[in-house]
Amino acid sequence: MTDEGSPQTNRWRHGARLAACIVFLLAMFYLVAVARVIDINRVRDMVETTGPAAPLVYVVVAALLGAILVPGPILAAGSGLLFGPLLGTFVTLGATVGTATISSYLGRRAGRTSAHALLGPDRADRLDTKLNRHGLWAVVGQRFIPGAPDALSSYIFGALGVPLWQMATGAFIGSAPRAFVYTALGASIGDLSAPLAYTAITVWCITAILGALAAHRTLRTWRRRNTPDPEPTANP
Repeated sequence: MTDEGSPQTNRWRHGARLAACIVFLLAMFYLVAVARVIDINRVRDMVETTGPAAPLVYVVVAALLGAILVPGPILAAGSGLLFGPLLGTFVTLGATVGTATISSYLGRRAGRTSAHALLGPDRADRLDTKLNRHGLWAVVGQRFIPGAPDALSSYIFGALGVPLWQMATGAFIGSAPRAFVYTALGASIGDLSAPLAYTAITVWCITAILGALAAHRTLRTWRRRNTPDPEPTANP
């Protein structure tokens, strides 16, 4: 019979904890992205009333909303509507870095211990070594993958142990193209035939293609490294 404090019991406990975190995040995603319980238009109107402080206020508010899984493109479009394509892009980037930092920190606090316990000490140590060396570029690469949810990915990166400075820096570098795209589309929402809108769409297409190619190359490299070499055939 398994003891209360046995390794098997601990694995079940850590697995249940990670499962609860995943269910909570999925519930949050449903509420804010599908059910739309938060009125983004009202939030934008409230920010606009703060006057000259509105850009800084929006950075903070959008960072918090992003951390609870409000879709980033919606927040970026709101930034473009409020502040135009130039200032709005920097506001969007600030909010994106804030969301990445907050989400990663919460993911680390909620799931890092359990994730490492399920991996085991040897795998966890190897993972920490790889993330310390390549975590920054893993974050940058994720930001280029089309359709990859940034906030959810930040929670996962945090649970895996990516350092916060790598999350913030990687989010800034990797999110710059998409920050411009969605902010510019928000700024030109009244005239999507404007040159700014066409430029934004072109940048999005280039970024999506580069991201897909990079993801495919990374997957092939990972498979090649993890495929055992065939055993040599003995000569008759």
